[in-house]
Amino acid sequence: MAKPQVRYVCQSCGSIQSKWMGQCPDCQGWNTLEQEASQAATPFANKHNLRGGGRRIELASLSSEIEPAPRRPTGMTEFDRVLGGGLVPGCAVLIGGDPGIGKSTILLQAAARIADNGGSVVYISGEEAVDQVRLRADRLGVAQSPVQLGAGTAVRDILTTLESQPAPTLLVIDSIQTLYSDQLEAAPGTVSQVRAASHELIRYAKTSGASLVLVGHVTKDGQIAGPRVLEHMVDTVLYFEGERSHAFRILRAVKNRFGGTDEIGVFEMQEKGLAEVTNPSALFLTDRDRPVAGSVVFAGVEGTRPVLVEMQALVVRVPSGATPRRAVVGWDSSRLSMVLAVLEARCGLAFSGHEVYLNVAGGLRIGEPAADMAVAAALVSALLDRPMPNDLVAYGEIALSGEIRPVSQSAARLKEAAKLGFTRAFVPPRGNSGREIATVEFPTLAALVDHLTDGL
Repeated sequence: MAKPQVRYVCQSCGSIQSKWMGQCPDCQGWNTLEQEASQAATPFANKHNLRGGGRRIELASLSSEIEPAPRRPTGMTEFDRVLGGGLVPGCAVLIGGDPGIGKSTILLQAAARIADNGGSVVYISGEEAVDQVRLRADRLGVAQSPVQLGAGTAVRDILTTLESQPAPTLLVIDSIQTLYSDQLEAAPGTVSQVRAASHELIRYAKTSGASLVLVGHVTKDGQIAGPRVLEHMVDTVLYFEGERSHAFRILRAVKNRFGGTDEIGVFEMQEKGLAEVTNPSALFLTDRDRPVAGSVVFAGVEGTRPVLVEMQALVVRVPSGATPRRAVVGWDSSRLSMVLAVLEARCGLAFSGHEVYLNVAGGLRIGEPAADMAVAAALVSALLDRPMPNDLVAYGEIALSGEIRPVSQSAARLKEAAKLGFTRAFVPPRGNSGREIATVEFPTLAALVDHLTDGL
């Protein structure tokens, strides 16, 4: 029988010593080591001891020079912008979006362009038959592109097919929720099946050098369906956003190990598929022939791209005793409540007896705090029924104290506004970095309200 090993454990810090000492060498406590009998050293225990028996990992320094990852352009400039310059060999990309938003369309267009430029492309559809994909390709005008098309849902069949030929440049799986592994008894789309199928396909991409693109379904909350670990397994996560009532589509990167996050690409849904929009600011601005109360142009930044978008506010008085509504489209509703509270507490404007409606024109969703100042100016303009000039933009973050704080990339915002013909800008302190456009700085929200009340 194996002899138990004797050890001494510190009762203060838990340090383990092989012999007794008056003072613990870790916590410097006196007379805290007490003898305990450890588990017997049996062959079974030695086998499950993870401190030995493994392969040593080679450790390197941070100063080693590494060549940047090569890029494979997709042929779509907006798509490449979101990816950080193109597809990286061996990368795994996950793209999600609402049903019918255009995920399969943009991937089929990108696959056709890569194939036309000499790349090898394999497109596996788990939701549609081959003939259905061919009909879409014919409608998009890419039916003659040399894309290898297949339909299947078994991971074993897909990997067997891929191993029987050279690794493709691009592998598209549409969609990951339809695949299943015969090693599991769970139904396709379950957490275990999505995790297992994704793991096998990502491992194939890493070992073969193929660029893998997975299409993911989304839940009613807009999150990609399946386990959250799926987003951690892939290198890049893209969301395809847009409203059915608008022709514009926004491709946004929320995770990218090979590029920046929050980068966007703008597309327009047309009869022949998705067309790239090189100047989205001109499209997100409505026809501004005459000034309208409650309309202010916000100079925002999405990733590295400055984007100008129109913020539209409507303030309506409600009868006494009625509960006023607060409706927001394209912006955070809690952020609107904060701006309204600051306007009432710091500026003396009463919105409690009015219904407030806020809309971001064009279907774009704004998330940066720099839109606070533009929203506040639109609300004041709507409340006073006083139109803002057409040649004016605004940006700045509002604090609860009523201060207007500086934001980043002020020069890029003003340069984009000047390029589109704007001549004036309401900016926070230290935001006067534009030479092509006249700026007016406001240190507090009360100063902005006084300016709007006294007349522009």
